[in-house]
Amino acid sequence: MAIKHWPACDRPREKLLTMGAVNLTDTELLAIFLRTGCAGKSALDLARDLLARFGSLRTLLEAREDDFCSARGLGQAKFAQLQAVLEMARRHMAEQLTRDHVFNSVDQVRQFLTAQLRHKTHEVFAVLFLDNQHRLLFYRELFQGTIDGASVYPREVVKQVLQVNAAAVIFAHNHPSGVAEPSQADRHITQQLRDALSLVDVRVLDHFVVGEGEVASFAERGWL
Repeated sequence: MAIKHWPACDRPREKLLTMGAVNLTDTELLAIFLRTGCAGKSALDLARDLLARFGSLRTLLEAREDDFCSARGLGQAKFAQLQAVLEMARRHMAEQLTRDHVFNSVDQVRQFLTAQLRHKTHEVFAVLFLDNQHRLLFYRELFQGTIDGASVYPREVVKQVLQVNAAAVIFAHNHPSGVAEPSQADRHITQQLRDALSLVDVRVLDHFVVGEGEVASFAERGWL
């Protein structure tokens, strides 16, 4: 039976409108995104099959284009639509940090950095540039490396800080291995950057390391 013939309380879209998106399962949310099924399958059936194939909603959302498009019921149009949805979510979080005092939004900072960096297959070093009220001015990914690391140049960081007239910064990078534990090299480059930025009166508020299920904070560990 097609979903449109189901009782209203069982239809994913109607359920979202009455109960809120947070109360839907991954399958129901994916079915709403898909909108339609394929021959012999409803959108819910297709969503269930896709989650079984990819293993989880996150794996599906982060799938490469060729893997995504090879699945039945998907294709380039759906891939483009998904990328647009994910980018809108990232920009929404960035706008929230632009309005709010970052010190009052530590969880939002973590969520934002996780959305930006966790799916990267190579190491990326990024900077959140803040104004004197510690609101977000810009987020920029400055350096990229291999799965083993990225070369970070303090001189370039100082140059970027002066260009945007930032009063403070937060550093972030990912560990593609999935382990968020900061290395000695991470601590060393953070100190180098802190020393360089102190010469131009810019504070380093934190350095986050994004892993698979954890985001480590230098400030919380008393390292800054």
